[in-house]
Amino acid sequence: PGAPRTAEAAPAHVRARAADWAQIRPEWALAGCGAMVVGSRELTRGRNLGRRVFLHSYDQALDPDDAALAVILTGPLVVGQWIMMQYYGSTVAPDVFGSGSKTLHNVTAGIGVRVGPGGDIRTGLPEQSVRHGARIQHQPLRPLAVVDAPVEKVERVISRQTQLDRLVRGRWVSIVARDGTDGQWCERIEDGTWQPIAAKAGIKEMTT
Repeated sequence: PGAPRTAEAAPAHVRARAADWAQIRPEWALAGCGAMVVGSRELTRGRNLGRRVFLHSYDQALDPDDAALAVILTGPLVVGQWIMMQYYGSTVAPDVFGSGSKTLHNVTAGIGVRVGPGGDIRTGLPEQSVRHGARIQHQPLRPLAVVDAPVEKVERVISRQTQLDRLVRGRWVSIVARDGTDGQWCERIEDGTWQPIAAKAGIKEMTT
């Protein structure tokens, strides 16, 4: 917050703020995160993703047995989903899933924080991580995973991983991949089938 909008002044401002213990908003961390792209960096090269997307390099041609893709979709993607849902919950229901204001935090037993001198251990993120005054800094979204691999390959991995299948079926993660025939982007829907995304829409806009 308050950073100057010039390439010369902004880095110095950020460095000073990050080292200032008096600041309750030293940086925004992962606020705004909402998607993961799994594929070649050529997919996103030159595009301004606004710090909102986790990037994971992957080349499906080098992964004939799906082993690398399985590791990515059950490891980094699941962890990314945890992170994004922590921001989601702390934004849409801060009293339940957030942890209140940093200015009132008391570290308790080395395991968490309480707000003020008593009450329950609070979970989630402080309000300074997701908002700036009345303005919401984090747009709450359920994550989108864009996987540059054939639908059949992605489906094999999902069908073998119960946790991943539940996340996708429950719409806690939206996942898109390419049709193995024409390369068109398709989205996996609740019934386990894949539906083409309209060509004019490109990669579907992330939805809440």
